[in-house]
Amino acid sequence: MGEKSAQKRKYILEKARGVFSEKGYKNVTMKDIVDACDISRGGLYLYFSSIEELFLAVLANTHEEDDDEAVAAALAGDASAGDMLALFLKEQKKYILRKKNNLTVATYEYFSVNKVSTKENPLKNQFDTAVRIVEKLIENGVECGEFYCENPIGCARNLMYVVEGLKIASKTIGVSEEAIDRELMYVLEGLVPED
Repeated sequence: MGEKSAQKRKYILEKARGVFSEKGYKNVTMKDIVDACDISRGGLYLYFSSIEELFLAVLANTHEEDDDEAVAAALAGDASAGDMLALFLKEQKKYILRKKNNLTVATYEYFSVNKVSTKENPLKNQFDTAVRIVEKLIENGVECGEFYCENPIGCARNLMYVVEGLKIASKTIGVSEEAIDRELMYVLEGLVPED
């Protein structure tokens, strides 16, 4: 794919993300994407043959960018494990609170009706990546005496299940910023060693 084609594909993905964020997954048509991109139907079909293919590309693109940023932030600098974990969770919180370009509803609409193999599921891949990041941060914190945790992988999974639950709750029942902070702190309190 040439540079111009790559730029056009990226443009389509950006516009499609906005459409999916606004309308969910099940209510989006190729015409919606054509209109948002201001391109011909044939022009869109050069890049994507279906809404499903387009949505999965949007998800993969989004998660690759988010994961790369999170991994870099988690592993960079001389910050303590606690500071890096706080930064990671701050990014998760921003996504939970994000009103614009939030794909939570569309993602769960898609995965509730479509069977995707575990290996090819971008949502599972994102979750697993986040768990690995948190696990490494906890292990680093334990090694330097900042945290106490007998089961870093279990704690990391638990924390990410809380994050996923907060994403859903933010779009269904509404969750305040204070409630997000409270739930994340509840999990993190278990990592602080008692004197």
